[in-house]
Amino acid sequence: MSEILPQETIQGYSPPTVRQFSVFLENKVGKLLELVGLFDEAPAVHLCAFSVLESSDHAVVRIIPNNADAARALLRRHSLAFSEFDLLIVELAENHNLTSMCLYLLGAELNIRFAYPLMLRPDGTPTIALAVDDQQLAGQILLKKDFRLLGEGDLP
Repeated sequence: MSEILPQETIQGYSPPTVRQFSVFLENKVGKLLELVGLFDEAPAVHLCAFSVLESSDHAVVRIIPNNADAARALLRRHSLAFSEFDLLIVELAENHNLTSMCLYLLGAELNIRFAYPLMLRPDGTPTIALAVDDQQLAGQILLKKDFRLLGEGDLP
């Protein structure tokens, strides 16, 4: 007699995410302009957001492109040091503002590691890039509370 095993099921949910690149630059005049210029000249990729973290000898520029593969190729082609990280992109609206988003995440004891706004936003709606302790749980909570989460395909 053969043993009957239960079928495996896929549990869990993966929210849509976008890829952030953290580009490491020397802290010298004109380096940020050079980086931004690379993206201005590249037809296959545009910057949707960026944030600069500076120290005395270097800067870390966090960027969100609308095409992660093209951005990765561009950064490699120009021998720039970078790392990659997935982020949630949360659309804010009248009933779904920054305060309510923070309250829902706090209720689940999730820490916001960092956040910054997007420059290019679908439909002109305020949109924020968000790094949290647990993206999967944060995505589930925000979707349950009717926030709209965006993926790379949603970026203009």
